Amino acid sequence: MEDTEKNTQSKIDDLQSKGYRLDCRYMRMALIWSENSYCERRKVGALLVKNNRIISDGYNGTPSGFENICEDANNRTKPYVLHAEANAITKVARSSNSSEGATLYVTSSPCIECAKLIIQAGITRVVFAEYYRDTEGIELLKRAGIVTELLDM
Repeated sequence: MEDTEKNTQSKIDDLQSKGYRLDCRYMRMALIWSENSYCERRKVGALLVKNNRIISDGYNGTPSGFENICEDANNRTKPYVLHAEANAITKVARSSNSSEGATLYVTSSPCIECAKLIIQAGITRVVFAEYYRDTEGIELLKRAGIVTELLDM
């Protein structure tokens, strides 16, 4: 009986370790994707993953067709700049993919506005690398039953 329990625990540990390695890999990709942002103050990247396949990506920036300048003369973010999460979610909405049951990897925890989009998009898990300045978004996601994880890499 003890050998069976040890083997079961070993399999669980292997699966958890594999999941952690995948989370780290996807987060590194989100960090690299954030480098595409033209924003000077803060660069954020996001990946939407479903069934171990990337179905969408995004980074913070201006809407398509706008100049790639995110800050005004006073170094404040322009009000029409889209967050990385919003870009990834709207991009998947224009595709044949569904974000239902997906995991969102994002370099910074979502704000309250992005949290609302995440809930409506059917995303079930959010993994982030650092906390955003306010945690209202994370609190709302938890209230909605969405798994939120700070990834310690």
